[in-house]
Amino acid sequence: MDQAAPGRRRRVHSDEFKAQAVQAAQQPGVSMAAVAMAHGINANLLRRWVHERAQPPIDAVTISEKPVGFIAFPMPAPPAPGAEPIRVEVRRGSTTIALTWPASAADACAAWMRELLR
Repeated sequence: MDQAAPGRRRRVHSDEFKAQAVQAAQQPGVSMAAVAMAHGINANLLRRWVHERAQPPIDAVTISEKPVGFIAFPMPAPPAPGAEPIRVEVRRGSTTIALTWPASAADACAAWMRELLR
């Protein structure tokens, strides 16, 4: 087990402090980094607290004894015969993204590309 550097101790935050920070971070339009800085904590720590609060404790999860029936999911229509899919390859530095998009959803592909290239 690693030991902390001599003279350094981990800070312990109360549940009330954590709840206040998480509540502040979940407000619309608020930067999690700004909330963390305002509370004097690391943004990664605040993200972990937010994630932990979103997950129910394992002992609180209720598993139903009833079997789940059939659930129908809508399936996309098959591509029209002869319609070639859209193939895109984007390179930025050492990162390459290659994807295939159905031609029937060209508008969605264009919107995705606009967001990616911002």
